[in-house]
Amino acid sequence: MNLRSLLLPAVACVVMATSAHASPQVSGRKLLVDAADVQHYLDGSFPRSQKALGGLLAMTVSQPRLTLPAGSRLNLQFDLAMAAAGGAPMPVGNVQLSSGLRYDAQTRGFHLEQPTVDAFRPAMAGAELDAGTRSLLNTWLADYARREPIYRIEPAIANVMGALQVKSVGIENGRIAVDFNQNLGALLPQGMPGN
Repeated sequence: MNLRSLLLPAVACVVMATSAHASPQVSGRKLLVDAADVQHYLDGSFPRSQKALGGLLAMTVSQPRLTLPAGSRLNLQFDLAMAAAGGAPMPVGNVQLSSGLRYDAQTRGFHLEQPTVDAFRPAMAGAELDAGTRSLLNTWLADYARREPIYRIEPAIANVMGALQVKSVGIENGRIAVDFNQNLGALLPQGMPGN
């Protein structure tokens, strides 16, 4: 047996371990999702582009960065770029927003709830987020919050969750925490991811 035959399986195991992410954790009536899992999901969902003015303008949102401080609102930053009439996107700046969370049974995911732009750092000194760009950004945020989850629950767990009522969604110890009206852990079969 040579060194190459030993290294290939080891490399494959490392690649699989780094590409996999953990399942949500179930603790009684709570479902907990780590910030790293949400970030992993977001990384796979961006960049996103939105056309406006009949295609004359395109806005691109990329590089999402999530933080989950204690409380009921998460923080999300992303880079914003604009392009005119099919041209190359030009960096506009970094947008920082905060948002509540809601669970949507149809998408089986967590969505932004009433996101607000809290800060803007321009790409060029002296630049500002003008009214037109802010309006386009707010329109995109409202549409994204309505249609797209920031994290989707595995179908095996989401199927069980469909029979339960969500009492609250918040952030605890850097994780999204959903509190249900019944013991979710008791409803999941042993060995199911997250249990």
